[in-house]
Amino acid sequence: MNSIVNFTIAIYSLVFFSSAYGQNKSYAPEPYGAIPTERQLKWHEMEMYCLVHFTPTTFQNKEWGYGDADPSIFNPKKFDARQIVNAAKSGGFKGIIIVAKHHDGFALWPTKTATYNISESLWKNGKGDMVKEFMLAAKQQNMKFGIYCSPWDRNNLSYGTPAYVDLYRNQLKELYSNYGPLFMSWHDGANGGDGFYGGKKETRKVDQSSYYDWLTTWKMTRKLQPDASIFSDIGLDVRWIGNEKGIANETSWSTITLQGIASKPAMPGFLDDSNLGSGTRNGKQWIPFEADVALRPGWFYHPEQDNQLKTVSQLFHIYCNSVGRGGGFDLGLSPTTEGILHPYDVKTLAAFGRFLKSVFKLNLATNAKITLSNVRNGKTTDFGASNLTDNNRYSYWGTDDKIHNATITLQFQKPVKFSIIQFRENIKLGQRIDSLQVEMLKNNQWVPLAKATSIGANRLIRLQEAVITSKIRVHIYAPVSIALSDIGLFMEHKIAPETNQQSTVGYDNSAWRVLSSSDGKIDLDLGEELTFSAAGYLPIKDKHTDALIEKYNLLISNDGKTWTKIAEGEFSNIKANPILQRIALAHKWKARYISLRSQTPVKAKIEKAEVHLYN
Repeated sequence: MNSIVNFTIAIYSLVFFSSAYGQNKSYAPEPYGAIPTERQLKWHEMEMYCLVHFTPTTFQNKEWGYGDADPSIFNPKKFDARQIVNAAKSGGFKGIIIVAKHHDGFALWPTKTATYNISESLWKNGKGDMVKEFMLAAKQQNMKFGIYCSPWDRNNLSYGTPAYVDLYRNQLKELYSNYGPLFMSWHDGANGGDGFYGGKKETRKVDQSSYYDWLTTWKMTRKLQPDASIFSDIGLDVRWIGNEKGIANETSWSTITLQGIASKPAMPGFLDDSNLGSGTRNGKQWIPFEADVALRPGWFYHPEQDNQLKTVSQLFHIYCNSVGRGGGFDLGLSPTTEGILHPYDVKTLAAFGRFLKSVFKLNLATNAKITLSNVRNGKTTDFGASNLTDNNRYSYWGTDDKIHNATITLQFQKPVKFSIIQFRENIKLGQRIDSLQVEMLKNNQWVPLAKATSIGANRLIRLQEAVITSKIRVHIYAPVSIALSDIGLFMEHKIAPETNQQSTVGYDNSAWRVLSSSDGKIDLDLGEELTFSAAGYLPIKDKHTDALIEKYNLLISNDGKTWTKIAEGEFSNIKANPILQRIALAHKWKARYISLRSQTPVKAKIEKAEVHLYN
């Protein structure tokens, strides 16, 4: 067994024993499999938090900074951490993680480790500390606070040498010591590439499995910020879901067994990630997932994306497929060059928060007569039906040790209408349930309604349409006795159309003819001359990931031979989140042929990509 797994098991063996196991400790069942630490329980209870990206990259209108930006361009004259934190809180989010340093290497606090930091900017005449302002704003609004400090530094001359690892740990030490308490220390597997590197302008790669020596770094985290959950693609407390769409698998266990690849230890960026999304049933470690996604197409602010925010409907879909599948929802926020969130972002967050409250305001199950097929030791007060609707994550309905399959029946005096079903386990006792099936009474017969696996901390079943019934029955299957904490029935109402979204209605592209889709370009014959004011690119990510167009040129032609460039730029975060992205044009253009071309060499053939035009 490799070192990271040994270290993780050692940490997870330090579980806490208290009345956590149940209402009546003497009758409580034994925990099943891996169980969460107190630190992880607090993380589960948060459910949602935000990740804020703001560096000189914002002022360059880029998605990733190269590390060569002049610090003087960073001068957000209206910066207000309170506005950003308040907007996140209005959306129902419980914490803020500030990107204290991204890959460009620019530190948002006056670090003593490197000169490339906020003291070299014009903001507050070099006397400011943006990390501190976010920390204070979070504290004022009773929000949890966390930090992300990128291990990759495209500015630092020593990156790639042992000296940089010491420097990086000193940066973390400053952040841990001066900006706590932290609820999360957020990390990723960035392992280098092209950069400025003190003017060297070269490409530097490192071996993630050994260069950063994460075990040593994370011991420092545990010592200085013992309550901070450690997130990375494997993490010690929270793992990455494996995509940046915010969507978890239908089955997503909170337990997982980590495996390295190519004879390497299971370190960030160097592990078998085939089970990151699904987890492992009866896995050796309790490491639940985080589903991260940006509110906009990119993690950084781009003015051309002001009308491309995710809608409340899209955010709720992500919520149901992240928090609603037992994990956490991490939403990326991106301040403008003024240092505040755009009004559209503020409006969308507030609308999402109101919608969440309205959906989960009334649990219809509280009005039901609940009948249970078995109650643990006959203790209806300790383990009975009342615990299923008391909104307490750790009180629960329990069955006898020998009862592994059981039923719940909910009967109403008059029919109820609902579209969402919720279940929770008491995860202090582990993830015990294998699956469940829900039936409803229709025309005096039981008919199937829904089913689910991997219940865990929270499971939301969103029905395709609302149903009306006076009686439902739930069949639960487990390898051990059941410890179900909550059951809920909720009604989702319709969402009013939002005005800050661009129309997705464009020209029908089904008859367009592909002239070329190789050498990093897509040439199209539109069949006729069309007038358009915006274009769109949608890659369908598969094994041809290296063929994605990231930095682009958009050209037009009337004869298919002579081309005129009308736009250039980059598609934000297109590899990790291959969604449809729009190119807003300064004015309308008319052309018979269009070409989307990569600014950098692309060897593989570009397949399964769509180009759209909007009039």
